Amino acid sequence: MNKKMNIAIDGPAGAGKSTVAKLVAEQLSFLYIDTGAMYRALTLAALREGLNLENGQVLTDLLGKTSIHLQHEQDGVRVLLNNEDVTEAIRMKDVTSNVSLVSSHEGVRIEMVERQRKLAEKGQAVLDGRDIGTYVLPNADVKVFLTASVEERARRRFEEQQQKGMSADFEQLKQDIARRDQLDSTRAFAPLKKADDAVEIDSTSLTIPEVAKAIIELAKERAR
Repeated sequence: MNKKMNIAIDGPAGAGKSTVAKLVAEQLSFLYIDTGAMYRALTLAALREGLNLENGQVLTDLLGKTSIHLQHEQDGVRVLLNNEDVTEAIRMKDVTSNVSLVSSHEGVRIEMVERQRKLAEKGQAVLDGRDIGTYVLPNADVKVFLTASVEERARRRFEEQQQKGMSADFEQLKQDIARRDQLDSTRAFAPLKKADDAVEIDSTSLTIPEVAKAIIELAKERAR
């Protein structure tokens, strides 16, 4: 496998990007860079400080003095916010409902993208997000745009939350996901969209291992 190869996986909320990206990285022995977790960590920090999430400058200033570290361990990636393990905390409902707003600010994205590019510069990395193939790594060797129906994405989130013992409302999740799609696709700076050279995979009726297998096959083809 090409030592410098980077794989970009984009798509809307709940399409299974993170789970697929982790599996692809694991099977190829690549570094997994969870860009969504980085935005979630900043959102958590801002909520804790009671900041105005509409104010991009305030959030950019906060990010400038905030350390966000992705620590790879046997059981997956741990997310450290100023050296505190917030892996579970960043998945809480208030973070999920505000992360699209926090990540829509240009200053925040510019700084985050700088950090993400540094992590990926050695190659052999898998990144997932909403603007990896179009903005973060426009020269990525493999670009995938992963989609699924709103219904299916809500069902997955519903099951995931139930398994974690969290209360979940299926109809509310559908509304939240549709709202995030709207916010992510219409933001002014680096919106969610499929890169021209990305391969689209609809995961509605596929399992996670099937999606991962398709991406790995694609990577092997590109490496030839």
